[in-house]
Amino acid sequence: MPGKRSSQGSAKGRAARKSLSIGGWIAVLTTAIVIATSLTAYGAYYEIYGNIDQESINTDAFGDRPSRVEGALNIMVIGSDVRTGENSNYGKAEGERPDVLIVAHISPNNGRATLINLPRDLIVDLPACKGGDDKPGMAAQRGMVNSAMTFGGVQCQWKAVEHITGIHIDHFVSVDFTGFKGIVNSVGGVRMCVPEAIDDDKAKLHLQAGEQVLNGEEALGYMRSRYGQGDGSDLSRIERQQEFLGAMLNQVMNGKILTSPTNITGFLSSVTETMSTDDQLTLDVMTDIAIAMREVDTSNINFVTAPNGPAPEDPNRLALTEPQSSELFEAVATDQGITGDDGGKKKGGDKGDKKPKVKPSDISVEVLNGEGTPGLADQVGQWLTTEGFQVAGTGNPLQIPAQTTVYYGSGNKAHAQTVADQAVNATVEENANLGDTVQLVLADDWDGFTSTAGSSGSSGGGGSAGGVSGTTAAEAKQKCG
Repeated sequence: MPGKRSSQGSAKGRAARKSLSIGGWIAVLTTAIVIATSLTAYGAYYEIYGNIDQESINTDAFGDRPSRVEGALNIMVIGSDVRTGENSNYGKAEGERPDVLIVAHISPNNGRATLINLPRDLIVDLPACKGGDDKPGMAAQRGMVNSAMTFGGVQCQWKAVEHITGIHIDHFVSVDFTGFKGIVNSVGGVRMCVPEAIDDDKAKLHLQAGEQVLNGEEALGYMRSRYGQGDGSDLSRIERQQEFLGAMLNQVMNGKILTSPTNITGFLSSVTETMSTDDQLTLDVMTDIAIAMREVDTSNINFVTAPNGPAPEDPNRLALTEPQSSELFEAVATDQGITGDDGGKKKGGDKGDKKPKVKPSDISVEVLNGEGTPGLADQVGQWLTTEGFQVAGTGNPLQIPAQTTVYYGSGNKAHAQTVADQAVNATVEENANLGDTVQLVLADDWDGFTSTAGSSGSSGGGGSAGGVSGTTAAEAKQKCG
């Protein structure tokens, strides 16, 4: 059985926190705990658990902490940008810098799990934290969300995430590049629909368009690919990663992994060989989580990104969007649903005769920049394109409305509302002169998009977390057409 480590961890512990993108981390967390309890009948369970390297985290040193909700569990998932050993094939980077931060909220009593990604480009207010060993610690400052790890290791990153979100963190987990490849290979690869051919030399990824099964190396490239797909942003990459993980969870939970001792032990061996956790994430805790998670339907495993927009101090960085981000964090901190009590349908003042939201691929939209920032219409248009909308063009409006508005022609209100739902503060208005293409006119109040996954609600009660929504594992697109 693994023993305690110092608060900064052993050399093996630091090595185990090598970089992996969101898909690998969530796969380790969610998929492993879903199937772990199946090993209770096999002696291999204890041997596999012994592979995990563990650290002792002194949370008492944090001072005042967010309240813990009985029956709920929050796990911080970390991927760092250290590339040594077997991971050196994926580039060079100095120091230990988290590539990904995720808060995984597991709510057994409510039959759901929510995974919130905190983008690495996020600028936040960081708390002071004492370092240890070779870490200097840091004073309170405004900086990148992942810099706490650089200054003070896991302990400082844990404290920072609690400070930023107000969510009580119970445990942390990590895994590296090589471990992720092993996970994918141990489940026989993951079937995905690749909508367009991908050629990304930086991610070592070259795929044809169409339905195919990705092996470990290809899956890792898909998770890391940034410049070969979408608009090249970290946010669009996060969305693809969420799609991949949903596909992987579907395959594990609905396939043969849970019925075969050989498959189970092979999967968990791949996971635990490169996993680090805190020393309170014990065998009993893992088993309890697994028992609860086996009853969670994949349609109730939600992937979201903390609502964000351009940072005022640096347009190349991100800042949390308010009040949406605070409402999301509060919902998770208090174990409330993020999609409301109606299964994710929109709440608020709309009546029961409201038409369903239109698919982005069926919407033609023109983006007009009345906000004044050069190139903003093109940027917004690119983002909408990555979300599947058909962008008809960009330009400047003849008149600028007082509020960011989506104008629509006769019969196209639902189209306009779908576009408006992507933005933090857009409204809709009919314009009889318009045809089938709606117009998004950016005004001085433009405040970005609610999240990379879009928005499908208002803050009108019911635990809807400010209208933030994302995707679920059940929605992952594994087949084309």
